[in-house]
Parts: sequence; C-alpha cells; structure tokens
Amino acid sequence: MSIFVLYFKNVMRFDLSQSANTFTNYMGSAFLLTVVGGFISDTYLSRLTTCLSFGLLQILALTMITIQAFSKKLHPEASCGKSTCLRGGEALMFYSSLCLLALGGGGVRGSLAPLGADQFDPKDKKGAKGLATYFNWLLLSITTGAIVGVTAVVWVSMNKDWSWGFLIGTITSSLGFIALAMGKPFYITRPRGTSPVTRVAQVSLSLSMSLDKAAILPDGKNPDPWTVCTVTQIEEVKILTRMFPILASTIIMNTCLSQLQTFSVMQGYYMDPQLGSLKVPTASIPVIPLVFMSILIPVYEFLVVPFARKITGHPAGITQLQRVGVGLVLSAISMGIAGIIEVKRRDQFFKNPRKPISLFWLSFQYGIFGIADMFTMVGLLEFFYKEAPSGMKSLSTSFTSLSLSFGFFLSTVFVDIVNSITQSATPSKKGWLKGQTLNDSKLNLFYWFLGILSCINFANYLFWASWYKYKDNNTTESQMETKALNVSSCTSKIEDTKEESKVREELQENKESQMETKVLSGSSCTSKVEDTKEESKVCEELEENTESQMETKVLNGSLCTSNVEDTK
Repeated sequence: MSIFVLYFKNVMRFDLSQSANTFTNYMGSAFLLTVVGGFISDTYLSRLTTCLSFGLLQILALTMITIQAFSKKLHPEASCGKSTCLRGGEALMFYSSLCLLALGGGGVRGSLAPLGADQFDPKDKKGAKGLATYFNWLLLSITTGAIVGVTAVVWVSMNKDWSWGFLIGTITSSLGFIALAMGKPFYITRPRGTSPVTRVAQVSLSLSMSLDKAAILPDGKNPDPWTVCTVTQIEEVKILTRMFPILASTIIMNTCLSQLQTFSVMQGYYMDPQLGSLKVPTASIPVIPLVFMSILIPVYEFLVVPFARKITGHPAGITQLQRVGVGLVLSAISMGIAGIIEVKRRDQFFKNPRKPISLFWLSFQYGIFGIADMFTMVGLLEFFYKEAPSGMKSLSTSFTSLSLSFGFFLSTVFVDIVNSITQSATPSKKGWLKGQTLNDSKLNLFYWFLGILSCINFANYLFWASWYKYKDNNTTESQMETKALNVSSCTSKIEDTKEESKVREELQENKESQMETKVLSGSSCTSKVEDTKEESKVCEELEENTESQMETKVLNGSLCTSNVEDTK
C-alpha cells in the first residue's frame, strides 16, 4: 500500500501533506470498515460468503484504479498551485474507486481471519496451541504477500507503468479468492447468532441499578427482549466493556505505524537508494520491516514459543497482553530512533546535497517497529478472538483493525493540529510538516512528539492490562449463565431478608405500644398485674424466637452475599 503515497503525489499531483493525509484517511476507512465485515459474518452470512462477496467489490475497485492509472485523460493537470488538482470526473472516479477498495478490503479483513480461527477449538489443549500458531502463520502469509507487493509490484509500477502494477494486484487478488472458494467443502462452519449490536443495545436499554438486575423479570410482566435480557447477554456486554480499554491503548502505536508508511517513505526519497549493487525503489522501503518479520516469525514460533511454554506453561508461551505490551515498548523506541535518523539525514543534505546518507539507516526504525508489529498484531488478534463471546468472534476480531483505523485517522488529526500550532507559535510562521519538500520540515520533532505520547500510552496500558481478568475458556456459556443465575437468586434472597427485617421492626413497634397500654391499665387495676406479667413473659419469649429466626435469615443473606462475591 505504500505505493499509493507516491501514486498520489507523482500521478494524482497531491502535495506532501495531502498525499500523506489521503493515504492515512484511506487506510483508516479500510480498517474501520472491517467492523462491517465482522458484523455481517456474525449475523447474516457465513464467514466464507462474506469474504467472497466483499472480495468482488475489492476486485472491482482495483479494476477502476487500473483503468484510471492507464488513461492519461483521467489524470489531473500537471500543476494548479493547490494541494490537489483533481476535478470533475477525474475526482469522481478516483474517490469512488478508493471508497470501494476500502469497503471491499475491510469486509475481507473482518471475515477472513475468524474463518481460519474457526477451524480450531480453543477449549482443547491441542486446539489452543494450534490457534496461537495459526495467527502467527496468518501474519507471516500477509507479510510474504506484502514483500512481493513492495518489491516486484513496485518495480513494475515505477519502471514500466503504474497501471501494470495495479493490474498485477487485480489478477493476484482474483486468483486468491478463487483458491479460497475451492476450499469450501473442507471448512468448519460455526453457527451464526443474533445481531451482536442488537444484543448489546437490548442490555443497554434494560439496565436499572446494575448489569445483573437487567436479567431480573419483574412480577406480573411478560418477558420482552428490550426490557429484560438473558444472563448470557449481560456477560457478553461485561466482556466487551473490559476489552475496550485494551483496544484504546493500542491506537497510539498504530498512529506511529502510519508515519512509517508515509513520511518515512518520503525520507527514503531524499536518501541514497544504492545498497551495494542493488538500487532500492523508494516505494519499496517498507520491505525492511517485512523482511525482519518474515525471519523473526518462524524463529519466534519454533524457538521462542516452545522455550517460553516450558517456563510459563502457557500454550502460546506468553499471554496475549504480554505480547501487546512488548510491542508498545518497541514502537516508542522506534519513534525515538526515527527522529535521530531524520536529524542525520537533513544535516547531511544541507552539508552536501549530492551525497545523501544511505537508505540503510531507515532499517533501524523499520526493523524495530517490524518486531513491535509482530508482537502486537498477533497478540491482539488472538486476544480478541479467544476472549470474545461465541456470537461475536468476527466482530471482536475486527477490533484489531478498528485500532489501526483510529490510529491512521489520529495521524491525520495530529498532522493538521501540529501544523496549525507550530505555524502560529514558531518565529518562521511555518508548520513542522508544511512545504513541498521534506528538507524544509521539522519531521524529527514530530517523531519525538509521537515517542513521548507512546511512553505515556504504555503507562496507561499497564494499568488496564493489570486490571483485566482473562475469560476461562474451559467454562461453557451455559455454565456461565448458571453461575450468574445463582448470583441473581442470592440477590433475591437478600432482598427478601431485608423485607422481613422491616416487618420485624413494625411488629416490635406494635408490641411496645401494647405493652405501654397494659402498663397503664395495671396502674388502675392492680388485680390485672399478674395477668400482665404473664403476657409480658409470653411477648418476651415471642421476641426471642423472632430474633433467633431473623439472625438465621441474616446469616443466610450473608452467605448469599459471599456467594455473589465468589461468583464475580
């Protein structure tokens, strides 16, 4: 996808900031629309059908982009003095194809990963190991395809024609979806459930004082899914609520990722592309982290995981949240190094523009972030899939792409805000990231700004990760519902005990009133004193019996309260 940045700048005639923002907005939309694919495959269509349907949209979009890249009549004029020169039909075709590509790619991404994960049973020990391995190999296959894309396809695009590069993408995508469809007889298909969005909305409308009470049916009322919910629905909402802070804690890292696919690519444009006898095209720069990942994923799977598994006893070696934490730390380090490399590049340019520093220097920031992405991406995919309720596997898995989406959109926001603030605050009245060339910018300061944010974000992540409690995958949803019903039963018993306590207080007040009346009667009629004493003894015995019964009920209530806490 990094080829798009140069395509926007060199063919569609966007300026520096507009090229970066258009690309990040496209990527953000594509990852955001992953939720649509996850929602549809959880509710209306099978995962395979959803993947193939959105795949057709992706192929259509790639065809439109290929046609526009081929036809010079659909290109904008050479220079118009504005951030973008697209007008009329050119703009309509350009933005329509990007929107279709984002929708198609998002739908495929939201259904393909859970389709493969459905072939493993996480409750089985062997299945749990297989699931962790699957996500590692899924990332490796994506990485391998990306390596081909940013090397062979980029070379064809920049040395032959841009349309040839997009045509290769169209043909290979078509072949991939055909191969996926041919495997249909061998796939395990999980049953679809009701709409996860509807289930969450029902719980939200049924809330009273707490989540648990949303499952209690008031006396005399008929069950209505919009006024009373099943306990399973409530547990699903609780699980999603615990997931969201983890999701939010990974957004800053994906904002850093977007810089490596935009500004870092532009950095390489002003560096020496010669690595020994090999000349590396600018758009192929992202191959550096991809090569690191393609080597490290098998090493991690075959060496690190078995070793860690012996120490921790965890099927994946370390927990999913520990993997994510490692990635967040490495991403902060990557931004710090990126700023240092940019200072070195710019200083050398001003000293001797004809002798720029080698492209090899970018391998440090790319390599470290590639390792960070390997840890975080796989950790998040496995975390969201394993922790999600059975009816929300696809939607929950798409949360990984949702984090990527917010990260890319946030990058656009940061670029605009930083430019606006620095333009008004600096003596030169020029934003850090303004201008037609990177040499006039202060990109290093922007990198360090993101590095500081990443450190703050990691502290936030540590808080939520330590607070999170993993779901017991050995507990079925029916068992979870039984436990929650026991909680509701104990809660009901406690309420009954409180009502009985109020009745006892009323009886005590009536008894005291009767005793006062009898004492007054004893003053006027001494002959009835003995009878009053006898009645007083009877009342005292009755009171003692009542107090004994109430103590028993209170103890039962305490036991129920203890059971509630244990169940929680």
